[in-house]
Amino acid sequence: MGAFNDNLFKNAMVLFVVYSVYNDERSETWFSALATGVFILPFFLLSALSGQLADQRDKAKIIRYVKAAEIAIMLVGAVGLALIWSGIAVHIVAIPLLLVALFAMGVHSTFFGPIKYAILPQHLRDDEVLGGTGLVEAGTYIAILAGTILAGIIPVEVAAIAIVVTAVVGYVAGREVPPAPSLLEEQPIDFHVIRSAVTLVRGTMHIPRLFLAIMAISFFWSVGSVLFIQFPPLVKNVLFADKPVASLFLAIFSIGIAIGSIAINRLLKGQVSARYAPASVIGMGLCIVAFHIVCAMWEPGSGGEMLSLGGFLAHPLALALSACLLGVATFGGMFVVPLYAFLTTTVEKCEAARTVAANNIVNSGAMVTGSLIAIGLSIAGISVVNQLLLVALLCLPCAWLAWRLHKACD
Repeated sequence: MGAFNDNLFKNAMVLFVVYSVYNDERSETWFSALATGVFILPFFLLSALSGQLADQRDKAKIIRYVKAAEIAIMLVGAVGLALIWSGIAVHIVAIPLLLVALFAMGVHSTFFGPIKYAILPQHLRDDEVLGGTGLVEAGTYIAILAGTILAGIIPVEVAAIAIVVTAVVGYVAGREVPPAPSLLEEQPIDFHVIRSAVTLVRGTMHIPRLFLAIMAISFFWSVGSVLFIQFPPLVKNVLFADKPVASLFLAIFSIGIAIGSIAINRLLKGQVSARYAPASVIGMGLCIVAFHIVCAMWEPGSGGEMLSLGGFLAHPLALALSACLLGVATFGGMFVVPLYAFLTTTVEKCEAARTVAANNIVNSGAMVTGSLIAIGLSIAGISVVNQLLLVALLCLPCAWLAWRLHKACD
């Protein structure tokens, strides 16, 4: 429910602003990157604190606090969506209010993120952890898929109501999570966010395979962040298509990640291994290049009107474009799931949450860097289509790191 709500809110906001407020590719890319950066920033600032709490306190109890806070956050977000729909103080009040709510949802996800992985070794057998991680990834991306599709279909005023209802349902579900008490003796929490972050990352990255796994995941998410930033302006200004098509792109990406998450578990038969990771990320890069080529060949429809979802699907290159995107995401899912399993099985169960939190700090830094790269390339006048080639190049260091991890552990 949290992943669903994140994406329903974020995409309803970004798509409405891109299609109804701004009218040039640079401003649209800038806002999409800003929204991504605002959401990711709390992961960078607060992951160390969230990891400490998750390892030192009952994880189920933290989930209940976090899901209760989500209701308040979404009430603020709903007011922002209502204002922007009504056209009331759009730039002065509505957009800042939406960005505040988005930042708060980033805080919400920062505290929930370590728990959703770290709770698995506590409730599952060792031979079930990879499968459990795959189900968490697949379930998360199915929720992302549903939220993304809905954001492109329903009016923004309906989205304002839906995000509050979803937060309430998530809180009710959170109350049913089984107890997961700390496996450590209670210790003081370091609330100094910078010192605790440095200590946490330093205490994790010295383990070679954790270092390699975290760096590989970070490069993957820098690729993913740039792609997600590019989708709305690319659909509007390159494919000349309407909002539902942008949602379709994000939905296809989510489906692919879910397929890859399940497929890699079947291939590895429950074994935590990076055996297929280098080939998977190379496949991802090749699919991005193919996606770039199809985008460059795309011819807009006659009449200068935006393509509807039906018009897009009827385009001769729509199937090829969708297949390329599905390939990007499927190979991405196959790449990243075993690496997440490494994070929770390499360390003691009592340290799993802090390991995931350290990973989140480094990942979020990479994703913010990806957002800044996207903004910089747009300011430099590089088109969204040509930015895809840089994204493809980032897959090479991912493959090298995954190959190093495979050699070190398998």
